[in-house]
Amino acid sequence: MSNDPLLQPYQLRHLRLRNRIMITSHEPAYPDDGMPKERYRAYHVERAKAGVALTMTAGSAAISRDSPPAFNNILAYKDEVVPWLRALTDECHEHGAAVMIQLTHLGRRTRWDKGDWLPVVSPSHKREPAHRAFPKRLEDWDIQRIISDYADAAERMHAAGLDGIELEAYGHLMDQFWSPLTNTLDAPYGGDLDNRLRFTFDVLRAIRQRVGSEFIVGVRYVADEMLAGGLSRDDGLAISRRLKDSGMVDFLNVIRGHIDTDAGLTDVIPIQGMRNSPHLDFAGDIRSATDFPTFHAARIADVATARYAIASGKVDMVGMTRAHMTDPHIVRKIIAGQEDSIRPCVGANYCLDRIYQGGAAYCIHNPATGRELTMPHDIAKAATRKRVVVVGAGPGGLEAARVAAERGHEVIVFEAASDAGGQVRLTAQSPRRHEMISLIDWRQTQCEALGVRFQFNTWAEADSVLAEQPDVVIIATGGYPDTEVVEHGSELVVSAWDILSGDIKPGRNVLLFDDAGDHAALQAAEVIASSGARLEIMTPDRSFAPEVMGMNLVPYLRTLQQQQVTFTVTYRLQQVYREGNQLAALIDSDYNDGQRDFSQTRLVDQVVVNHGTLPLDELYFELQPLSSNRGEVDYGQLIAGQPQTRLPNTEGQFQLFRIGDAVSARNTHAAIYDALRLVKDL
Repeated sequence: MSNDPLLQPYQLRHLRLRNRIMITSHEPAYPDDGMPKERYRAYHVERAKAGVALTMTAGSAAISRDSPPAFNNILAYKDEVVPWLRALTDECHEHGAAVMIQLTHLGRRTRWDKGDWLPVVSPSHKREPAHRAFPKRLEDWDIQRIISDYADAAERMHAAGLDGIELEAYGHLMDQFWSPLTNTLDAPYGGDLDNRLRFTFDVLRAIRQRVGSEFIVGVRYVADEMLAGGLSRDDGLAISRRLKDSGMVDFLNVIRGHIDTDAGLTDVIPIQGMRNSPHLDFAGDIRSATDFPTFHAARIADVATARYAIASGKVDMVGMTRAHMTDPHIVRKIIAGQEDSIRPCVGANYCLDRIYQGGAAYCIHNPATGRELTMPHDIAKAATRKRVVVVGAGPGGLEAARVAAERGHEVIVFEAASDAGGQVRLTAQSPRRHEMISLIDWRQTQCEALGVRFQFNTWAEADSVLAEQPDVVIIATGGYPDTEVVEHGSELVVSAWDILSGDIKPGRNVLLFDDAGDHAALQAAEVIASSGARLEIMTPDRSFAPEVMGMNLVPYLRTLQQQQVTFTVTYRLQQVYREGNQLAALIDSDYNDGQRDFSQTRLVDQVVVNHGTLPLDELYFELQPLSSNRGEVDYGQLIAGQPQTRLPNTEGQFQLFRIGDAVSARNTHAAIYDALRLVKDL
């Protein structure tokens, strides 16, 4: 038996959990027609196989038709969910992991134009800013109907063989009853705290009548909204004691804060550059006050912090949810004494931001997450050893080198700079995004352990590549900033990269034209604004920085608003001229019916442009005629996970491929995914 606190079993009533690490309820938006089918099951089973004690599905599963998911969630109000969840549960059980699910009614935290177009309901007419729907105030028959829906859903989960359920009570309907900010009902469901809690206890009684006293039921809830007029810390302690004393709840899963705005949500679920485990001490206070099983998760991204959380007695089970999206094998590696090989979560929050924009959750660091049916977390050995040359040591190039080396190939990497990293190294110069460098450091460490040979400070040319006598060449050279976006005056502008790298100092009065909507513009804006410059950020888009997405946008806006930055949407930079010792930036709009109107001219001393990148592809095209495939990729074979066999040039000496921004301007995840899905079959 290990003495590691994380590896000690935990007894939750009759359920023995094999260690103290759990995956908290979350919805990666993988359901198919609201059902947790093969893809969903494969995602959870991968983590069960690797040793996690408890995996919680759904964040959250909808229990009523008037709780339509705002994104792709499990529909627990349908009977057909039972066999799908049973298949998932049975397979996870085979690998020793317990399985639970989170149930909820979203209340006002959804939209009326989703699902069946039923009115959104809440204990008041107050709109939630994040989802914008004005709710109908609940009537008595609504309350009774929803209580019954909770009981029906719990019965389905019991029938599916799950080990338990968790009721979601922060930001959703239960919490909307609890909080005086969102409950304007009269008694018996409004008024004092006991009345505001009545709905929850009515739900719990109805559930217990259906599933009995042995089925595990917990509550994930807010114990301090951190909002003026909302639930206070004292309210949270009182709620915690009432839940325990009810005898109907088996565990408490504690959070702190509010999620009705992007800013509030980001404080509850912090991203990179924010404090790690910011609410752990608070969760410990709840456990100390209640002496009751307490779970918690909020950016506990590393094993050391998780171990401290258990060893110090702050919580009984520690959630490492985003960390397991990055590396599903955390527990296995702890047991094997391989903690140094754990792929670190960098808090980029690509996962959550994607689902809030209607996409599936993907990890910026691990493209196999969510693609377990087609992408491997463990790389298989190739039947034939090859010599692989990779040009470029950015994230895509390093991933290509790592996967090729895991396949057993001999790998040589050429990199023009003195260090690996590419654009990520530039990104990581920002103190708030410094964790991004772990994308590079982890891959480089893995490559070095696998014997990959690096040649830094080497500008790869065709002759140097050919001298290695490669079987495969992968061009991962990235791109360079595209500033040729104005009709006149391109030579007068600088790029966001120029500012980020420090090659060009910020001006005193700056216009930053962002026509890409990604991190580069906002990072450059932070540099410019922090220098004391007057700054205007302009975009032709109708929304601000759409590629950065909601939660990642929060820290930027907090910083830039404090520095009095001006934000201008729906206007486009057209021309730049010199006017004395200043620059005249001529501004136009896509909405002016084709009639030029330069009345919006800005006089500034610096114009910064962010318009993505153009591929650094000269070497690729120089090598193309010498390659056996002429750079061609068979997309059918790529998608099917088959080796590339098209060889239109039978006299070619090697296969040639390019990935990442060397193809076109995309993002870090795309570059890493390019590398994995191509090289895993070499």
